[in-house]
Amino acid sequence: MSSQLAFKANKIYCEYIKTEAPREVNIDHKTRELISQKISLPTVNCFDDAQQLIVCLMAKDSFPRFLRSEHYKLLVKKQQNNGEKRWLSF
Repeated sequence: MSSQLAFKANKIYCEYIKTEAPREVNIDHKTRELISQKISLPTVNCFDDAQQLIVCLMAKDSFPRFLRSEHYKLLVKKQQNNGEKRWLSF
C-alpha cells in the first residue's frame, strides 16, 4: 500500500506541484518547498497545504470572478425566465 501511495503522490507532484510541471498549480514557493520535503515520505495528507491554499485562492478570486461572468449571469437569467429556482443563491 505505501509503495502505491508513494507512486501516486509522486505522480501528482510531477504533474501539478513541481516547478514547470505540465499542469502546475498556483501556489507560493514556501508551500511548494514544504510539499517537496514531504514527498520523500508521502502520507495521505502531504498535499493538504496546497489544497488549503488553492481553496482559499478560489474563494477569494476565481469564484467571485465566475459569479460576475456573463456565463453565470446568462445561466441565472435563463433559469429565472423558466420559472426555476436559482441554484446558486449568492
